[in-house]
Amino acid sequence: QLQLVESGGGLVKSGESLRLSCVTSKFAMENLAIGWFRQAPGKESEAVLCGTTGDGTTYYGDSVKGRFVISRDNAKNTVYLQMNNLEPEDTAVYTCAASTLWGGGAYPRERYEYKYWGQGTQVNVSS
Repeated sequence: QLQLVESGGGLVKSGESLRLSCVTSKFAMENLAIGWFRQAPGKESEAVLCGTTGDGTTYYGDSVKGRFVISRDNAKNTVYLQMNNLEPEDTAVYTCAASTLWGGGAYPRERYEYKYWGQGTQVNVSS
C-alpha cells in the first residue's frame, strides 16, 4: 500500500505563512500525480488545490493561485506546499493524495481520481 504522510500543520495568524510536507515513496514521486486537498468543517469538498507530477508538470487551482506554491524534493521523496498570506478561510485539514490517472493529459482534479491518501494535517488560521 502506497503511503503518504503529511506534516507541518499548526496555528498561524492571518497573513502569515506555513509550509506543509508530504513524504511518500520514490515510485509515487516518479510515476504518479501528487496533489494537495483540503477539507474544512461544514464546507463542501474542494477539487485539488494544486499538484505535481514526476515530469515536472504543476497545476494550481484558482482558489490558491498566486498564494500557494507546490514544490518537490525528489531526493527526499517529499512534496511541499508553501502557503503564503494565509487567511482564516484557509483553515482546514490539508491532505496529500496520489493519483494513478496521470498520462500527460488533463491534470486529475477531483477527489475520486485519487486512489491513495494521507491522514491529513490541521491548519488553523486566526484573524
